Amino acid sequence: MCSKKMVVHTVLLDFTVSSNVISDVEKRSNLKTTISNVLGEHIGSLKPLTEMNIDESLLLLYTGVRGTLITVRAYPKGLVTVNIEYYKGDNEESLLNFEQWRYLEADVALALNSQRSKRLPPVRRGTIYDLYLTLSDERLLEYDIDKLVFEARSPYQKVQIVHSKSLGNMLVLDELQNMSEADMIYTDTLMQRDKENYTGKEIVILGGGDGGLLWELLKQKPQFVTMLELDEVVIKACSQHMRSICGDCLDKMKGDNYEIIVGDCVKTLKHMIEEGRQFDYVFGDLTDIPISPTPDGDAWDFIRLILNSSFKVLKPAGKFMTHGSAASCPDSLKMFEEVLSELPGPVTFTKAQAFIPSFYEDWVFYQVSLK
Repeated sequence: MCSKKMVVHTVLLDFTVSSNVISDVEKRSNLKTTISNVLGEHIGSLKPLTEMNIDESLLLLYTGVRGTLITVRAYPKGLVTVNIEYYKGDNEESLLNFEQWRYLEADVALALNSQRSKRLPPVRRGTIYDLYLTLSDERLLEYDIDKLVFEARSPYQKVQIVHSKSLGNMLVLDELQNMSEADMIYTDTLMQRDKENYTGKEIVILGGGDGGLLWELLKQKPQFVTMLELDEVVIKACSQHMRSICGDCLDKMKGDNYEIIVGDCVKTLKHMIEEGRQFDYVFGDLTDIPISPTPDGDAWDFIRLILNSSFKVLKPAGKFMTHGSAASCPDSLKMFEEVLSELPGPVTFTKAQAFIPSFYEDWVFYQVSLK
């Protein structure tokens, strides 16, 4: 585990100038002098390390105070990027504060007569928790995480619970955000609260290790809920650190009207099929729909296997309830719907959509039943 003291800040600036500023030898030399002078005024004296031309672009490297490394690239079309990387200890002030970075950007833009300029807040690297998580379509998000609550590596994945100032505790699996204490809307939409009647029903949950779905279903007075979760580390971590989500339902593996079975849900579903068991609802709370150019590969094969197995244990009037993926990924959602149309028995489905706070995006949920 990294120490908090090992944090490097990377500040990214970019500017747009006329392309002839890069192509003209004299103007390029003036650009170099201008940038180094302005950077020196704000950051302190710079020491040139190297200068070279790469595919018609200019590369400059400087060092400065506190071991700062500055990379300047000037590209043929007129884009100029400035990357400033420096070490910051726990008790040290930032090289420049937010307001000072703003002045630096403005002064460089003015000196270059830049048509456009942009700065990004410092990217922090080397923290003991991951501040940067990704949306389903691989866009980068920065979370306001301030504490690592739990971390372990199970036989299956890296399990973390981190604390966000705005979202509360969050479950992160293999560096992908799964559930936060602010995400009740996720469970509400998955189970279609107030639209489905779970009283007296027999239910299977595939996955759901955070316990949120199980806890909310138990409030609906079902006949029995069986939860099939692969990773016991997730169950134990959430039972301790996500209690606002799961209540006390993960404290024991079996209650009056529920049971948690730790193991491969595919194998358990196979046994259920062989025993002829039938359920009113099956919840697929497993992997998201893959983001891929075609519905092929191991992840899609797994989804097909889960769908086929689930419908074999559903009663004729039963429903398969699952989350899909982000509304921003319509192609993958369409592929999932095509997979549904290829199931042995014809099915019909409805969709619901909700904004999930810790995902920072709208998520699509499916309710699938036999025709």
